[in-house]
Formats: sequence, C-alpha cells, structure tokens
Amino acid sequence: MKEARVRSYIEDWYTRNLPPLVERELSLKPVKDKAISIVGPRRAGKTFYFYQLIRGNKENCLYLDFEDSALIDVKFDEVLDVINLFIEITGRVPTDIFLDEVQRVEKWETMVRTLLNRESYRIFVTGSSSKLLSREVATQLRGRSLTYFLFGFSFREFLRAKGVELEEVLSGLEKAKIKNLLREYLEFGSFPEVVLREDKEKILKEYQDTIFFKDFVERHELKSIEVAKFVFSQALQSFSHEFSVNRLVNLLKSNGVRMGKNTVYDYVEKLQDTLAVFFVRKYSEKISLRESWPRKVYICDTGISKVVRFSEDFGRLMENAVFIEEMRKTNDNPLLEIFYWKDRQQNEVDFVLKEGLRIKQLIQVTYANGRDEIERREIRALLKASEELGCRDLLVITWNYDDESEIENEKIKFIPLWKWLIMRTE
Repeated sequence: MKEARVRSYIEDWYTRNLPPLVERELSLKPVKDKAISIVGPRRAGKTFYFYQLIRGNKENCLYLDFEDSALIDVKFDEVLDVINLFIEITGRVPTDIFLDEVQRVEKWETMVRTLLNRESYRIFVTGSSSKLLSREVATQLRGRSLTYFLFGFSFREFLRAKGVELEEVLSGLEKAKIKNLLREYLEFGSFPEVVLREDKEKILKEYQDTIFFKDFVERHELKSIEVAKFVFSQALQSFSHEFSVNRLVNLLKSNGVRMGKNTVYDYVEKLQDTLAVFFVRKYSEKISLRESWPRKVYICDTGISKVVRFSEDFGRLMENAVFIEEMRKTNDNPLLEIFYWKDRQQNEVDFVLKEGLRIKQLIQVTYANGRDEIERREIRALLKASEELGCRDLLVITWNYDDESEIENEKIKFIPLWKWLIMRTE
C-alpha cells in the first residue's frame, strides 16, 4: 500500500461534497454482524446508491473505491491500516465502511470477514461480478452477508429523473406523456447516465464494449475473442427468446469455427458472471429438466441491445422490462423464483413466478392495444399452464389494454405495462 496516495484519497473524500442524485427505491434491512452486498451490472448506479446511503452521515463513513488508482495497490490485509489513517485524519472511528468494486481485491472475502470480526462496523460491498451473488458470498463469508440486486432505474425512478410526479389520479394527457416516456425507457434503457444525457447511443456503445472486453474477455482471460464476440452478440440479439448452446455450437461450425460444446458452455457461464445477461430456466418439477437447456435469455438493460438490434420489436422489449422488474422484487422476496413454461405443443407462458413451494402467478407479455390484438395462442397457453401448474393468478401485460375477463371459468387480468410498472406490488 502506498500510504501517501491513500492518505490523499481519504483527505479528498472527506472534504468533497456528494453529487446530486436521483433517489433509488432499493430498501436495505441491515442485520447485525452481516455485510450488505449490492450487486448489479456495470453502470447501474451502485456507487451513487452508496452516496445515497452515506448522505446525512458522511463524517462517520469510510468509502473505498477499489477502481480508484490511489487504492489499486491496497491488499486485503491492509484495510485496517486504511481505517487507522481515516481515524488519524478525521479524528473519528467510522461506523459504516463502503467497499466499492470489492472483487478487484484478491481475498476480499477475508478482508470483509476481518472487519466483521474486529469491530462493530456496518459493512457494505458492491461489485459488478456474479461472484458476489448470494451463493458465492455465503460460501466465502460463511453466512455473514445479505445480497441485494441493483439494476438501472426502475420506471418509477426513470419518471422521477425526468421530473414527472406520479399522482393518484392521472389525466389523459399525463397518461399519454407517461406512455411516450415508456417508449424511450424501453428503447434506450435505464442506465442512469444514459437517462440523464443526450448522447445516448454513444454511451450505450461504450457500455457494451466495456462489458464485453473488461467484464467478459479480460476478467476471464478468454482465449478466443472471435468465439467470445459471437456468444456475446448472440445473447444480446436473442433477448426474450430461447437460447440454445447446441444451436450456438452449430452456428459457429457453419461459420468455420470449430469449438467444443463444453468450451461454449464455459463461455456462456462466464457471460452470466458479468451480470449483463441472465438465463431463465424452463419450469419443470423434475430437477434434471429444470437445469437443462435451452433457456430464455434476458439482458440487464434493453439499451445495451440497441447497437445490435435489427428491429424495435416492442413486445420483446416489454418482456425484458418485466423480467428486470421481477428480479427487483427478489430483494424483498428472496423466495421468489422466475421460470418460463413451455409444453410439447410449443404453448409458452413468458413467466412462471414460484414462491417457496407454490406457483404464485403466471404472466404473458404482449404488445397489444386491444383485446382483438391478443393472440389466441397466448391465452390458450396461459390456460393450459394454469391447469397443469394449479395456478389461478393469471396476468396479461399489454401495451394499452386494461380489463378483466373470465375465460373458460378462469379470471384473467389485463393491465398496461406502464400501469404495472408504476404499481408498488410485492
């Protein structure tokens, strides 16, 4: 550790004003002797969320950004020396310690455990790698952590960033404005910087390149850039569709690239580690079928697909937005699991929400303005899945159709996406 640089970093942090920010809705429930882990894709706003937590108590908080050049040489066993420097400079013992992009520190788990064991600090960590997800962290920290997801802005946060106040009763003009903003939200995504800046396409291209090269290729030292690029592009282009590794292998072969199936699986697994891509399993009571492929692929933000998208296809964009919103709900409901359903006749339901042992809800997503635009097969699939899975909470998320119907003795709720996104539901 280069003490002079770390000292300068702390002095700068302590005297610097926090930047203005858009209030995020993520609610933490700290537990004594447990670290709080905030995970999410790069540029989702994790650092600014830390600022939100620090605001009002900054003088008692130590914030360490391990992507800062001043801290790049800090080792896992030197964190207590950094804390002592903070005490020397400020005259205060920190109550809260924030460790940003902590996965950059080798043996960071030991560092966090040391802090939890030594003093009654409240420890907060962030990272853009799935290595910080609950199962990984639980193993390393021996059950001494709680994990929360942070994505880009929710639609409510997006509207707040745009200066839109949500009233209990909305006029026709206000609804029209909200739907217009929803199109922007779906097209360009929810990354805070993209929402707040004008040069959206340029920023999104930079984000996509950074995720690909830094979080995917460099972090995992992938040998074949060609295969990595192919896997990455196919995943981004296939969002809201099924994704087959076998098909990927065959596509590579047809392009003259011979790569073993196990290697391609390994690349796909490492792609998930970026938290930019998620693969959702098909629901089955049999574990072997649940864990098999193909799976449906979703991306952390619809904006990063913009540079590889061949059409707007608002139905797919809507479906991806619904997936991310359901992922947000797992912060408050850790028993919530997300699947999709498909039978041998190719009837498909977009989302099966499972809570504990029960199927909680079935959801279809469709870009429809009226009942006549909703395809019969979508309703048929919903009813078949309802009968097979024993679930009677049936929801169709539309673009602009709002109603409730009884079909074959089952009640189906139809709700516009904008309304569903601004509702506060569990």
